[in-house]
Amino acid sequence: MTQDLSSPPGPPAGQSGEGPGGTGNATAADRKHGTDWVVFGVGAALAVIFVVWGVVGTESLTTVSSAMLSAVIRAGGWGFILAATGFVVFALWLAFSRFGRIRLGRDDELPEFRTVSWIAMMFSAGMGIGLMFYGVAEPLSFFTEPPPGSVMPGDEVGALRTAMATSLFHWTLHPWAIYAVVGLAIAYSTFRKGRRQLISSAFIPLIGERAANGAIGRVIDIIAIFATIFGSAASLGLGALQIGGGLDVTGFLPGAGNEVLVPLIIVLTAAFVLSAVSGVAKGIQWLSNINMVLAGILALFLFVVGPTVIILDLFPTAVGAYFGDFAEMVGRTEATGGTAMLEWLSSWTVFYWAWWISWTPFVGLFLAKISRGRTIRQFVGGVILVPSLVSLVWFAIFGGTAISQQQAGLNPAAAGTEQQLFAVLQAYPWATFTGLLVMVLVAIFFVSGADAASIVTGTLSQRGTDEPSRWVVVFWGSVMGAVAIIMLLVGGEDALSGLQSLTILVAAPFVVIMVLLCIAFMRDLNHDPVILRESKGLEVMEQAVDYGTDQHGEHFILRVQAFPGARRSHGESSGPTYAEVRGVQDPFAEGEVGDTGTTSSSTSSAIRDDDPGGTEVVDTGPGAQSQGSGTGRNEPAGRPSADRE
Repeated sequence: MTQDLSSPPGPPAGQSGEGPGGTGNATAADRKHGTDWVVFGVGAALAVIFVVWGVVGTESLTTVSSAMLSAVIRAGGWGFILAATGFVVFALWLAFSRFGRIRLGRDDELPEFRTVSWIAMMFSAGMGIGLMFYGVAEPLSFFTEPPPGSVMPGDEVGALRTAMATSLFHWTLHPWAIYAVVGLAIAYSTFRKGRRQLISSAFIPLIGERAANGAIGRVIDIIAIFATIFGSAASLGLGALQIGGGLDVTGFLPGAGNEVLVPLIIVLTAAFVLSAVSGVAKGIQWLSNINMVLAGILALFLFVVGPTVIILDLFPTAVGAYFGDFAEMVGRTEATGGTAMLEWLSSWTVFYWAWWISWTPFVGLFLAKISRGRTIRQFVGGVILVPSLVSLVWFAIFGGTAISQQQAGLNPAAAGTEQQLFAVLQAYPWATFTGLLVMVLVAIFFVSGADAASIVTGTLSQRGTDEPSRWVVVFWGSVMGAVAIIMLLVGGEDALSGLQSLTILVAAPFVVIMVLLCIAFMRDLNHDPVILRESKGLEVMEQAVDYGTDQHGEHFILRVQAFPGARRSHGESSGPTYAEVRGVQDPFAEGEVGDTGTTSSSTSSAIRDDDPGGTEVVDTGPGAQSQGSGTGRNEPAGRPSADRE
């Protein structure tokens, strides 16, 4: 009896999932999943408790979150740093290893979305608002106040290199590798193995199907929902802060505070909920494509009117600084800089790793939804390398322009973090128009990112369905908006600190889940049909070569025969032979003389007549004697053949 290694058990394309939002092609099985009331109920209850606590006792929530943050950063900051780098190594290793050619779907599936749309959707969902908020603020901050102990006072060249290197460190390989790990595991589990689109389902190889569908799996999905809510809410808060800063700088609404930001979040929340219930094909893809064009226009404008030569110079400088300082940046901990470094890490590196990790449930699942039919190597290359290059261009243009203005004495660093991009644009023509364009971009990034998050959260709470109920999407979207408001209020005067603190706290338990997910994913990959076929082929070839060497010395050939039941009769052909395609003499053709001067009738066959399928070892050495077809030969029990398991 043979084992079928030809294809994975995943469902055909268009049956278990039809694209990134679930519009129109889901099967009845998908629609009848229904709400998992334990996952939905517990997740909703925790979210509502947090919102009520924030409304009723903002000060106590601030005190508790600050105390917990200090404990997590001091005791577990190293874990965030080590895990993030580990995910980079793991993702790149998968791409370049033998696992890279495994397809996220059946072996014959093609990618569902065009590459341009695929990149646009994952970029908008992955970090759109963040790049708008920190594209100027982060390089400028590191240039004026470098990380503790990294640059000697007064060394502007060193400060410039460190500013660009650290910005790329936070926005290139690390965040997208974090996304890729979860996205790969979910896509493989769903489209290759035919499981539900749940993070808990990807743990089946590690904890078993019963546990994954039981209490342990529900805990995993609840943590994923909670992380998604807070990660998305942090981005919504950043978007609201930047729009408020733009209204202030452009003069439309000077001094905009929480009394403006709260209604703004409510309006934008209503917009992304409306987009979400309309379906992803109509919502996210349309918004993402618009934003890619608008963002490209803004970047091109600043590249042309800004310090073009300096920006071009920064491309090699930034890349060189990134790789040159990589080991130092990876190793930054309290041990290298004391309390000052610990505080800096909590505001920057650890916050970023926590932010990315808190986004992984929704971004990972979203990337999985839009990546069906791609290989692991294509997925990693697209998800890690392409956005990293975009981030390099973005920070070179916006960060380079801001640093150039700072060196020239314009001092954009004096503006608030959320206002610095607008301050940079004020130095160039059409400042009001470009300021409005930034606010529109942020608003669309706000809507498209939260749109995807609310749909994914609905999927997690409804047993992995492709089409979460509209009321579930509306509920989670409203909760995200409410949590964003509370996170701003917790920060008080420094609203950004409130967003950062709560994001780190919520992401901490998900780090452990991601590490375990990598282990489960590797167990799945090691049993993939592609890997099993490769292992089987190597085993058979090794046995055949060993047997041929033992029996015939160095002069023999291997012949592959038809599988039992599919063997062609003599002279029958189903197409051109290898020799015909290559235009060479067929070494296996009967009656033709080979290089050794012997014919096939004077070869020694190592295959039994009662086993027509398999690998045949034929002696081609000088003096080989005719021994017929091998009838009656006593072959060893371990003789290699293609149909032997």
